[in-house]
Amino acid sequence: MVSVTLAPSGAVVEANEGETLLSVILKAIPGFNHKCDGKAQCGSCHISVLEGRKGVTKTTKEENSKLDELVGVGSKSRLACQSSILGTENVKVEILSFV
Repeated sequence: MVSVTLAPSGAVVEANEGETLLSVILKAIPGFNHKCDGKAQCGSCHISVLEGRKGVTKTTKEENSKLDELVGVGSKSRLACQSSILGTENVKVEILSFV
């Protein structure tokens, strides 16, 4: 089990290997925006992985395609629904203000 810190709130959530960042975020923020139910179709769960990027799965082709369509994407951008915990290190994500 690893810890996922949510910025800017500072909330810390315990996460299991294989769990998506979306499900981790929903533990702390039940109303977190996610319109397509984890299918990488809407981009509404766009987050930034600030620390522990090696602690989550690599970006898939589908995720890259959706990120290419979004405004405000950077090198640390991920879709929470497509990013799973590897269980190797703690992770810190930023909940983007425009999400």
